[in-house]
Amino acid sequence: MEKADLEAKLQEIQGIVGETTQAARGTVVITVAVILVIALFFLFGKRRGKKGSARVEVYRLG
Repeated sequence: MEKADLEAKLQEIQGIVGETTQAARGTVVITVAVILVIALFFLFGKRRGKKGSARVEVYRLG
């Protein structure tokens, strides 16, 4: 094994790691965006539900 062989193998490994990192980063960004959108819909829906509902108190006579 020569120094050039080791350097070539190291460059190859770094390239593979870089590609994997790029792919994983894209997946993470999409996942976080979807979670944020779902959370926003949930919060706005919850708020709208509270705003539109009337509270009725029932008293039992007797």
